[in-house]
Amino acid sequence: MPRQTTFRKSPEVTRNWHHVDASDRVLGRLAARIAVILMGKHRPDYTPHVDTGDFVIVTNAAKVVMTGRKAEHRVKTSYSGYPGGLRSVSYAQILEKHPERLVENAVRRMLPKSRLGRQMFLKLKVYRGAEHPHQAQQPVPLSL
Repeated sequence: MPRQTTFRKSPEVTRNWHHVDASDRVLGRLAARIAVILMGKHRPDYTPHVDTGDFVIVTNAAKVVMTGRKAEHRVKTSYSGYPGGLRSVSYAQILEKHPERLVENAVRRMLPKSRLGRQMFLKLKVYRGAEHPHQAQQPVPLSL
């Protein structure tokens, strides 16, 4: 038995497809579980400097929930750089208009802040409704 750690190289990694139904799931807990799969930490051959993660498809993003009164109280702010250019939008408003962005931002913030993290994030596919165009990849339902 070898006494050294084996590291995977990028071409050696086989990526699977997972499907997650986000209806009635808590946003933060869902995002944490998805981030682990995108990073590949659920695999026994996890390698920190290689993208060993799988693809994740999230459907029903519009039905995700937040505990407490976070939807009304939490606010996303952006500043244009000009006087009077501060924009504030509550999470409830984002959930109505663009629920995909809410899930994507929650997952993105749990990934590494590097080129590798940006590469991992590209394997996340989020859809508002129950339909998605990835049936050919035969995604496996992921139980959370």
